[in-house]
Amino acid sequence: MTRHLVCFRGNTSSSALSSIIDKRIQFSISIPFSKRRGLCAMARRPPVLSLALPSETGRVLSIQSHTVQGYVGNKSAVFPLQLLGYDVDPINSVQFSNHTGYPTFKGQVLNGDQLWDLIEGLAANDLLYYTHLLTGYIGSASFLSTVLKVVNRLRSINPNLVYVCDPVMGDEGKLYVPQDLVSLYREKVVPVASMLTPNQFEVELLTGMRVTSEKDGLEACNILHAAGPTKVVITSMVIDDKLHLIGSNKKGKSQTPEQFKIVVPKIPAYFTGTGDLMTALLLGWSNKYPDDLGRAAELAVSSLQAVLRRTVADYEKAGFDPQTSSLEIRLVQSQEDIRNPPIEYKAEKFN
Repeated sequence: MTRHLVCFRGNTSSSALSSIIDKRIQFSISIPFSKRRGLCAMARRPPVLSLALPSETGRVLSIQSHTVQGYVGNKSAVFPLQLLGYDVDPINSVQFSNHTGYPTFKGQVLNGDQLWDLIEGLAANDLLYYTHLLTGYIGSASFLSTVLKVVNRLRSINPNLVYVCDPVMGDEGKLYVPQDLVSLYREKVVPVASMLTPNQFEVELLTGMRVTSEKDGLEACNILHAAGPTKVVITSMVIDDKLHLIGSNKKGKSQTPEQFKIVVPKIPAYFTGTGDLMTALLLGWSNKYPDDLGRAAELAVSSLQAVLRRTVADYEKAGFDPQTSSLEIRLVQSQEDIRNPPIEYKAEKFN
């Protein structure tokens, strides 16, 4: 039996409709049905509003881990960026029931081929225009190599793509990822990143130098600038039992970087997802203040600290000692502190 595809709108007379049907049947018999069946849908497909009417902030592709319960990876990054006005499309590098600090977890891990399938699917529908790429925890060298392909693909469409990379490799002297990722980050990822947000241990891995003082931190930032990224934020350094953030913004090849620090009192508790949240906030605010990384860092740090204080207070309210275990951050309850953080921590510029 021959099948024909007929598309028409209302308010059409019977004689006109007969004529339309005759013409479309004649046209359709020359086209295989497998191709004909999408014609109506294509004609009616609405625009993608995040592309047709882009937000003033941008459109972010975020490739990070995901947990069903709790806030790490994309669960810590997507919602805050949306609150700050960004359209965010998440790709989950892993999908776990909960973070790996629990006694057990279940889930799936995305491989490089599966990541590329998603990118190809977006490309096939002209959906691959992004202003920002954000990456966090990546567990294998093959997946990270595919991320590099993604960077190249996105920049072939938007040469001005901003790539914000949180090089999640470890903390406090402990490596979380296979050793071969360290050299891949150092040799391949750092040169194509626009902004890097390592912690103290990670910046040592990337530069090959010990970083134990403010002077070391500034030197490490300069080494990373020379390799590629114009913005570097060492998100946490412990100096004299206080947390230091060190930021550096090199606005031009011949210009001296603008460098600063923010000193933050340590909260006596351990939290999950804070690095992911911090990098998302830095992306969000640095795009709003592109020439003032210090201002962006002040807003990001003030938001993060407000979230952490609320988290501790809520655990204490529930009768739990917050110093006895890792804590899930109270993200949803801190929306106003993310949108409009009161600046409590100021950037101090280095001469």
